[in-house]
Formats: sequence, C-alpha cells, structure tokens
Amino acid sequence: MSLSETRGEMPVESSKSAMSWGPISGGAFAAIGITLILLLLGSGVGLTMVSPWSGQSSSATSIGATAAIWLIVVQWLSSALGGYLTGRLRTKWAAVHTDEVFFRDTAHGFISWAVATIFVAGFLASSLSSLAGAGASAAGAAVSAAGATGAAAASSSSSAPDLSTSYFTDALLRPERASANARNDDGAASAEVSRILMHDAISGEVPDGDRTYIASIVSARTGLSEADARSRVDTVLKQIDDAKVAAQTAADKARKVAATTALIGSISLLIGAFIASAAAALGGRQRDEEEDLLLTGRRPLA
Repeated sequence: MSLSETRGEMPVESSKSAMSWGPISGGAFAAIGITLILLLLGSGVGLTMVSPWSGQSSSATSIGATAAIWLIVVQWLSSALGGYLTGRLRTKWAAVHTDEVFFRDTAHGFISWAVATIFVAGFLASSLSSLAGAGASAAGAAVSAAGATGAAAASSSSSAPDLSTSYFTDALLRPERASANARNDDGAASAEVSRILMHDAISGEVPDGDRTYIASIVSARTGLSEADARSRVDTVLKQIDDAKVAAQTAADKARKVAATTALIGSISLLIGAFIASAAAALGGRQRDEEEDLLLTGRRPLA
C-alpha cells in the first residue's frame, strides 16, 4: 500500500482513460442514422420540385439553393442530436474538476461529430463516385471519338469533317438555292475547311489569309459572290467566337459555384462541430445534475 493511500489521499493521476468510446460511438451512429434519414427525406422533397413537363419544374437556382439549405439543416440537426446523446450516455467522472468535465464533454462531442462526418462523407463519396464514373466514361468515349475523327480529317483530305466543326462547316457550305443540293459534294473542301477552323480555334485567332481562302471556297461551292461569301464566313466565325465565350462563361460560373459551395460547406461543418460540442456539454451537465438530484433525494433525514 502506497503512502498516499495510507493517508487517505486521492491519487493525482487516474488509471482510467478520459475518453469514453461507448458514448462517442453511440452519438456518432445516431448522427449517421439521422443524417441518412434526413437526406432521403430531402431527396424525396427535391424530386417533387423537378418535372419533365415544360413550365412545371422549379428553376435550377431555386433547387440548388433549397438543396444547400437542406444540407446545412441536416448537418446541424444530426450534430446536435449526436453530441447531446454523447454527453448524456457517458458515466459521471468522480473527483474531476468542473472545468475538466466541461472540456471532456466538448471533446467527446467533437470526436463523435468527426466520426459521423467521416462515415457520411465516405458513404456519399462512394455513392457519387459511381455516378461520376459512368458520366466520365461516357465523356471519355465521346472525346476519344472526336479525337479519332479529327486525326482522320487531318491525315486525309477525303475524310469526313471533324465532329467539333461539322456544324459550322455545313453552315459555310450551305447552298444558296435548293437546286444546288443536286451538285456533287466535294469532301476534300469540307475536310480542308474543318482543318482550318480547328487550327484557328486552337491558336485563338483567324488570320486574314485564312478568312480570304475560306471565303473563296464558299464562293466556289455555293455560287455566292466574293462579298457575300466573306460576309457568311464572318457570320459563322462570329458564331464560333460566341460559342467559345459562352463555354468560358459557363466554366467561370461553375468555378464560382464550386468555390461558394466549398466555402459554405466548410463553414457549415465548423458550425456543426461547435453544435455537437455544445450539445455534448449540455447533455453531460444535465446528466450530472440529474444524478446529483437523485443522490440528494436519497440522503437520510438528520
């Protein structure tokens, strides 16, 4: 028997760990279950906002904003419930200072929130990765097909036009009169125009020499005058530039949406961690108060 025990003194260091994995696991699993239930509920409500019929579906902005708000609500509710259960399920720490009890409760709530967040993030990542994988496979197949077609157009003047410029090529070589459709189509001219458009699209500009050459081909194929052919070339090239600007605008908008989503998501997670910690501290305090009241009520009367 040690000297401290013979004097009736409490040991300075406890032999038990300050971390209770039972309450942490219980709160985490409760948070995971509530998250999945609320996500399914939100999915069902979201599907009611989408309709294949024209004019009966909500706008994409409304659907996106509603989904973001619902995800934040789900995060906060599940964090609060998981943290509160973590605090209520742990046993009372005897001979521990009140400040230390508060710290342990908040730490338990934070750990419970972290475990639940990791599980939910892994579940959502595995679910979304399958959908993203299918979309990426389809996009990769389309890109491969387009690349193969472009390579064939560049290697042979008699090959078909590249898919990425076929629309603009058809617009350039569209006959002025319907009777002109009976003329034999020269595939070499179409392939050459496609190669010119592809090269100029990569370089980012169309030199005057290419414009003049394309206009001469259009004039020879369609029967238009040089001025009208040059006007048609300028119109189609303007459509190409507008398409590029629209694509860049869409990409920039997607970038801004992704950045905003990441910022809001990180702030929501931080608030969820705080809610879980505060709820665990509240649950632990209520649990200790209930036990103190119970012990007080059982004391014998003097």
